[in-house]
Amino acid sequence: MTAQSFSPLRRALLGAMAASVALPRRSFSQQRNDPTRQESTHMKIRLTFNDQALIVILHDNPSARDFLSLLPLDLTIDDYGNNEKIAYLPRKLTEQGSRAFDDAAPGDFGYFAPWGNLAMYHGSYRYSEGVIRLGRFKGSFEPLLTRGKFPLRIQRIP
Repeated sequence: MTAQSFSPLRRALLGAMAASVALPRRSFSQQRNDPTRQESTHMKIRLTFNDQALIVILHDNPSARDFLSLLPLDLTIDDYGNNEKIAYLPRKLTEQGSRAFDDAAPGDFGYFAPWGNLAMYHGSYRYSEGVIRLGRFKGSFEPLLTRGKFPLRIQRIP
């Protein structure tokens, strides 16, 4: 059979099959190290303030890994607006791989790059430029509803 005896559809299918074999695909390790990933990981932290503790499961992204490298931290947590608490970090985190997201929800644990602060959302919010999601609270985040300024301890947990 010659190439001329193949129909246009058959030629297109054969070409697609050849391209799928010839073109490189991302390996599993490349997918796992994708800086824009927003999946949860095994990395957990504990936030303690006002005699209450909260657990956060961090995402697998460069900003979350950079944040983890700072721990343990002693900061001050305070109210900002009616939907979040914030705490200022000792230095800015990397913004490598950050991207917009459209599923913002209460319980998000983030970083606001322009100001260099953590953002702990206990109410509804919408993504705005500069917000990098670092993870999500595991279980209840009700202690964030307690108004006021408190000493905050953040540490990694196994």
